[in-house]
Amino acid sequence: MNTQTGVNGVALAVLIFFFVVVAGAGFWASRWRRPTSMESLDEWGLGGRSFGTWITWFLLGGDLYTAYTFVAVPAAMFAFGAVNGFFAVPYTIVLYPIIFVFMARLWSVSHRHGYVTPADFVQGRSGSRGLSLAVAVTGFLATMPYIALQLVGIQAVLEVAGVGGGDNVLAKDLPLLVAFLVLALYTYTSGLRAPAIIAFVKDILIYLVIIVAVIYLPSKVGGWDNIFDSAKEKMAATNPATGKPNGAFVPAAAQYWAYGTLALGSALALFMYPHSITATLSAKSRNTIRKNAAILPAYSFVLGLLALLGWVAIAAGTKPIGLDGKPNAQLVIPQLFEDMFPSWFAGVAFAAIAIGALVPAAIMSIAAANTFTRNIYKAWLKPDATTEQEAKVSKLTSLVVKAFALVFVLTLDKSNAINFQLLGGIWILQTFPAIVFYLYTRWFHRRALLIGWAVGMVYGTIAAYNVVNPVTKSNFGGSVANIPVIGQMGYIALTAFVINVLVAAVLTFAFRAGKVDEGRDETIPADYFADAGDPRVEKLPVGPHETTPSV
Repeated sequence: MNTQTGVNGVALAVLIFFFVVVAGAGFWASRWRRPTSMESLDEWGLGGRSFGTWITWFLLGGDLYTAYTFVAVPAAMFAFGAVNGFFAVPYTIVLYPIIFVFMARLWSVSHRHGYVTPADFVQGRSGSRGLSLAVAVTGFLATMPYIALQLVGIQAVLEVAGVGGGDNVLAKDLPLLVAFLVLALYTYTSGLRAPAIIAFVKDILIYLVIIVAVIYLPSKVGGWDNIFDSAKEKMAATNPATGKPNGAFVPAAAQYWAYGTLALGSALALFMYPHSITATLSAKSRNTIRKNAAILPAYSFVLGLLALLGWVAIAAGTKPIGLDGKPNAQLVIPQLFEDMFPSWFAGVAFAAIAIGALVPAAIMSIAAANTFTRNIYKAWLKPDATTEQEAKVSKLTSLVVKAFALVFVLTLDKSNAINFQLLGGIWILQTFPAIVFYLYTRWFHRRALLIGWAVGMVYGTIAAYNVVNPVTKSNFGGSVANIPVIGQMGYIALTAFVINVLVAAVLTFAFRAGKVDEGRDETIPADYFADAGDPRVEKLPVGPHETTPSV
């Protein structure tokens, strides 16, 4: 059924059924492994730091592979080809060896000192409130459009199902408002336990839908030979708006730098987001993190299959037309499922995508709220806040964050929202030196890192602003620009990151030569190897402002 011909009642009923099930699970999660009190960030915001390997696997998978991943990657393959879409597959493959190396260290030192956010660690390691604030604000800002884009994923599903039309503003957006309200309520009551429970349902549905689609659909559109031939033909055709080919079937030599830097830069950036670190710190042991780095590539396999569905849609002749009558590539996967499958299975696919939005949206709002509470409210506004006050502020902030994301979706043009999300990747990568470098060395001076961060932020933002969309002529039209000196097109985030590190390195020599204060480091080497229940590094209070390890 085409989106313009009315509501797909069966598919919508299946979608509502699964939504009710996961909403109920979200509220029930407040009783799951319930501690004596939920009034602390450790319990509400990190699930008691108690999740084992499989719960963490589902939680991280639900957190990293979002609804927008399931919408945007195949949509980019459908519209532009391999450079814009398929780079996501090697990037997630490169990602896990990286996090295998450093995330266990971050978990250990955070376990040792009770850190809830990456900015907490930066504060403890550097003794710099300014650098900690920079990391916190960057994480908070970069997360906002990311949450909004989860709601865009829900909106895409509802639009293909035929819901959300009409001229009445309230009626048009009522389904999204209801989904937002339920998300806000179960996140408020259950904290991180809610997305941990719901992630089980989401991942089972996603695996089911993708595997069925990859087995069933090729036989209906002439096989993989026809799929690849159709994609190659479309990518080679001239786009009348630009006078250039629509996209790349296989990246040409001139696109290698763009493809490679997009993959590497995205891999370095992903675990700098507060929500990625929040899901990691909820694990019960250091070894849980390493196990997950080894088994999470299973999601990359599914992502590769999902990306190819964008090309299946080309062979199937899918026409992703929105309720406004305009082409919208974001609708291509929901539309493909509605066109090619019985309505009941299309409803299952819609539910997988919609639930795939609820899990990361919940984790992201919790992570953003924790960041605000710990590193802005407590650090700058109310230093004597109790754990109960922290939890209360974080709960309220999570509601405000989701409300802001909802306004973002309802008021801004979707293409602008997508491009602003690209800014999130550019911004968050600039926190990498302060977080990851500090896990291994304090050689970089804290003030040099702060100035390097500022230079990277300014350069990245200006470079992204100067990218103009060739069709709409609007700024922030992409994330790839010319790399200085090298003269190749590459991911702006990685270029800004290299400039950031160079500035920080040069200024570190200058500040050390000038004997500028390097701040106090509250960590010790043993902290970075601590594990759950390890008595050698159990933190014991010895005074109102100092602590010492038991050795």
